[in-house]
Amino acid sequence: MSAGQIETQPVDAAGGSATRTAPVAARDKGSFLVLFLAPIRQYLEDDEVSEIMINGPRQIYIERKGKVEPTDAKFQSEQALVAAIKNIARQVGRLFDFENPRLDARLPDGSRVHAVMPPLARNGTVVAIRKFRREKLKMEELIRFGSVSQAGAKLIDLIVKLHKNIIVSGATSSGKTSVLNVLSSFISDDERILVIEDASELQLQQTHVVSFETRKPDEHGKGEITIRDLVTSSLRLRPDRLVIGEIRGGEALDLLQALNTGHAGSMSTIHANSPIDALSRIETCALLSGIDIPLSALRSQVASAINAVVHTARLADGTRKITHVTEVLGLDKGEYVVQDLIRFKQEGIDPKTGRLVGYHTGVGVLPTFLSEAKVLRLNLDEAWFKAT
Repeated sequence: MSAGQIETQPVDAAGGSATRTAPVAARDKGSFLVLFLAPIRQYLEDDEVSEIMINGPRQIYIERKGKVEPTDAKFQSEQALVAAIKNIARQVGRLFDFENPRLDARLPDGSRVHAVMPPLARNGTVVAIRKFRREKLKMEELIRFGSVSQAGAKLIDLIVKLHKNIIVSGATSSGKTSVLNVLSSFISDDERILVIEDASELQLQQTHVVSFETRKPDEHGKGEITIRDLVTSSLRLRPDRLVIGEIRGGEALDLLQALNTGHAGSMSTIHANSPIDALSRIETCALLSGIDIPLSALRSQVASAINAVVHTARLADGTRKITHVTEVLGLDKGEYVVQDLIRFKQEGIDPKTGRLVGYHTGVGVLPTFLSEAKVLRLNLDEAWFKAT
């Protein structure tokens, strides 16, 4: 067995093999996990449930239509819950034990799983399952849901087609990955796209897509492959575009250098509270690379590498929206200069439905790349973007 590979034979709640006792029907469905996840199976199969949050074996919450609600579901014991997560880990060749108490993994349908076991988690093993959307989300749906306007969608389409480098920013559970999926749908089908993720989530629709996934160290601490390693490899594999699931650490510096040396049209996500905060977060992550670089030089790299930020938010009524499309203009006296092209303006809450009332609008400025767009005959309604 090579480094990083782990046997995928299922284990039962006591830690032994569960293969002999698993129902044939469960195995025939492509995964013995059906057996171990039985307490939450109804929520895994419910398309209205977007996330399942397990706070120990006796407390399980779900997110449905943007709202978090408790459930009556329970695992039989802490051991049963741990057995379920260990089997998820084995399914993707990873470990979940005392020496590896945190897990990033996915279910066979692509749903993202993160788990933390005691003693790090004081109330029992904690698990969050971000469900995989069976049907690929399209921009038309975002427009219908009110997550973006028709004009905003056209602007994003233009930004992607002009090969601008884009960061999708937002808080946890704000819809960054879903928006990145939609943005990637505007990439031409004749481009070679390299996708790098910790755990595969993105559903790119093009034909020439090469996907990579990180690998955790094996039980001997060997064989780890990081996002940073994969970014380095990807640059030698002739990408037309790089798509990185999320920027979290030192790989930010490698990405910046790639973007500044000709790999235009790339995109990624990052946790941030605003578009300008996204640039600062990239800067901070790049500093984690361990390479000594002056702050002024680093900021110059960030400002020249990132062309636009698409910011997402989960609002008070549970809806997720693109709240800003922002252009990065460069530096002025060492500080980032940005201009919002689109904002979402909130007007209040509808007393009857409890839903937030608002609209997307231009902010009185046009993109600096408008002339570039006209050369390619990609036109925008300039009057709309001048509205305030």
